Amino acid sequence: MNVSIAQADVVALCNKHAASISAIETLHSGGTRVVLQNNDAAETMRKAFGKKIMAGTVVRTPWVRNV
Repeated sequence: MNVSIAQADVVALCNKHAASISAIETLHSGGTRVVLQNNDAAETMRKAFGKKIMAGTVVRTPWVRNV
C-alpha cells in the first residue's frame, strides 16, 4: 500500500503494531510504498494508517538490474 508518511515513520508504526514488512521504498511522488508479509498485518496497518493511505497512481523508483 502507498502512504503519505516518511519511510522511518512507516517502519516505526509497523513495529508498534507487530506487522512484518516484506518490502518498502520511498516514493518519488512523496510518501512510502510498503508491502506487508500477510493479510492480517496488511489489515492491521490499513486501520493504523487510516487517511494517510494514498489513492491513485504514484511515481515509483525504477529498479535497475546490474547484469
